[in-house]
Amino acid sequence: QVQLVESGGGLVQPGGSLRLSCAASGRILTIYTMSWYRQAPGKQRELVAAISSGGKINYADSVKGRFTISRDNAKSTVHLQMNSLKAEDTAVYYCYARIGPYDNWGQGTQVSVSS
Repeated sequence: QVQLVESGGGLVQPGGSLRLSCAASGRILTIYTMSWYRQAPGKQRELVAAISSGGKINYADSVKGRFTISRDNAKSTVHLQMNSLKAEDTAVYYCYARIGPYDNWGQGTQVSVSS
């Protein structure tokens, strides 16, 4: 069984920064794609950023130039550096990892951007 544990959410003013982290633990097979998704109230969950095991990266258009995803394969972790945060970035952020043949999700961490 695999667990994904997120950390780093919180309340920040517009223009501020936060860094989210996600660590995988347990019976870890090969980790393929690691991603961050978010879900705002009343909206569908959406992909924010994804990084493959080989380092290929994709970003949602809404976060390009502001967010940076990275991963440490040796530590089975993925991070999301979020800069120039806007009110519309407010959401619960979820870590996702494809480990072996299975989809794994974290419990979510709240990010609130407000003055």
